[in-house]
Amino acid sequence: MIRRYSANPRKLLNKIPKQPLSSSPKQHSEQEDTLITSLLQKCPNMTTLRQIHAHFLKCPSPSSHYALSKILAFAALSPSGDIAYARRVFDQIPHPNIFTWNSLIRGCSLIQTPTKEPISIYKHLVNSCFPSPNTFTIAFVLKACSIVMAFFEGRQIHSHACKYGLDSSPFVQTGLLSFYAKCEEISMAKLVFDEITDRNLIVWSAMISGYARIGMVNEALGMFREMQEVGISPDEVTMVSVISACAKVGALDLGKWVHAFIDRKGIRIDMELSTALIDMYAKCGLIEKAREVFDEMEVRDTMAWSSMVVGLAIHGLVKDALELFSRMLQMKVKPNHVTFIGILSACAHSGLVSEGRRLWSTMRELGIEPMMEHYGCIVDLLCRTGHFEEAYTFVNNMPIFPNSIIWRTLLVGCKNSRSHDKAEIIAKHLLELEPLNAENYVLLSNVYASGSQWEKVSGMRKKMKDNEVKVVPGLSSIEIDGYVHEFAVGDESHPEMKEIRKILRDISERVQRTGHQPWTLSVLHDVDQEEKENALCEHSERLAIAFGMLKTKAPVVIRVVKNLRACVDCHEVTKIISKLYGREIIVRDRVRFHRFVEGTCSCNDFW
Repeated sequence: MIRRYSANPRKLLNKIPKQPLSSSPKQHSEQEDTLITSLLQKCPNMTTLRQIHAHFLKCPSPSSHYALSKILAFAALSPSGDIAYARRVFDQIPHPNIFTWNSLIRGCSLIQTPTKEPISIYKHLVNSCFPSPNTFTIAFVLKACSIVMAFFEGRQIHSHACKYGLDSSPFVQTGLLSFYAKCEEISMAKLVFDEITDRNLIVWSAMISGYARIGMVNEALGMFREMQEVGISPDEVTMVSVISACAKVGALDLGKWVHAFIDRKGIRIDMELSTALIDMYAKCGLIEKAREVFDEMEVRDTMAWSSMVVGLAIHGLVKDALELFSRMLQMKVKPNHVTFIGILSACAHSGLVSEGRRLWSTMRELGIEPMMEHYGCIVDLLCRTGHFEEAYTFVNNMPIFPNSIIWRTLLVGCKNSRSHDKAEIIAKHLLELEPLNAENYVLLSNVYASGSQWEKVSGMRKKMKDNEVKVVPGLSSIEIDGYVHEFAVGDESHPEMKEIRKILRDISERVQRTGHQPWTLSVLHDVDQEEKENALCEHSERLAIAFGMLKTKAPVVIRVVKNLRACVDCHEVTKIISKLYGREIIVRDRVRFHRFVEGTCSCNDFW
């Protein structure tokens, strides 16, 4: 139970003695230490803390150092604290002890907008030569590194832990594991994990979370099962990590099993876990179940509302997303940046220009400063709806410098609107930011091809070759019988590839008979037309779809997750497959969901 104090500051201060409590300096010091601890335990806010601080400044004693360190800790770590005040108190302490250093490092890690300041403070501590860092210091600064993804600095701190002989501390080992896991250095995290002999729930959860972050769902779930085998019972935090792993790769069956496990074991479904379940069901293509979890929540915070709005948006259920957003405002729940990214992207994917403009104004009225993603949504909306010139002006008037995604979106709009005069300007910005991104060269080639500028198309291929630009491989995954199978173009490692190719040949022959003409412009290789068509036939999502057709029968839905946007040809072919074979296919690409049924897609070819 949290006890709230409403103590009168004067009454608290009256307890401070005006004269020594004991004739013995040692006893007096101990009594003052006890008193300052007692006062700070009852301190309700910064106003009272300032008065306590003022007293100790006016009446210095041998215990003033102790008092200042406790005052700093309150200001740095209390929910009602003030980190700027804590910094000023720190500067008043001539020789801060390690407790004081640790309090400041930890406090600076807890601020709303994290920075590298805790790391700078740690460097200052090390350079001061005294005192030496302890296990708490290392753990706190590692946590700070993980928050801002400071991998280089974290590695240095790992070496410091070894230098000071602190690397065998369970507290430090847990900090190292969490740091490497959050920085997605999973091999290093596993090395630390293997060195920990006494693995508690926090350690297991951190390792599972690390696998989940990079989508290694099979490893995450294997670790989850191993944890139970050694007698460690999972809690809500562990389950959030497992659910997140399922969401990342679209493992619906595993996600359902985990949800059933939570119910069976009586694990408390708190707000964070409920939100994770909403996100998982939405990202696994079962938006109806996501809405069911959302509707069952008794209390919903901004993240819960935002997850549901985003889920509806990526499924193309724009009307539902807008209605839920309106209800959110009616319930006096303030939207955040994530909410507006979801709702603005929904407008972009449905061409709702006036609605998008209204929501942009609403966001500004609510005091939410637009981020790069919000600007990107508006540019996307304007480009998709034929307002290229307005989008171009909007980008040039942005208060922040556009990133590569915004320039790429503008380039797509340039192609669609046939505004080739601006293509070179946009391309210059894009290639300056990302000279080695193959997607940029593909887009530029398509722009030139749409204007029959074949020499420039060849020039793009040459430039790509000269710069040794590597194409980012398309990866697609599909879950079959609780195991996630991943496919990539040219990867022959799957044990059933021979059977998969038979399905692909059958698909190719039947699709050709419908009169479909392959869209080969997106294949940037100096090869003949036949080879280009073959390359398209083995795009990763087609391999995954073929495997789904091999292993399942209708009416089982084939669910595929891809790391890139669906290409034009694969999108058209998947529509044809859904009609020819009578299969429902759901593909989650980098941007949104596509539900293919009887030759049509839920995106209405507007993606």
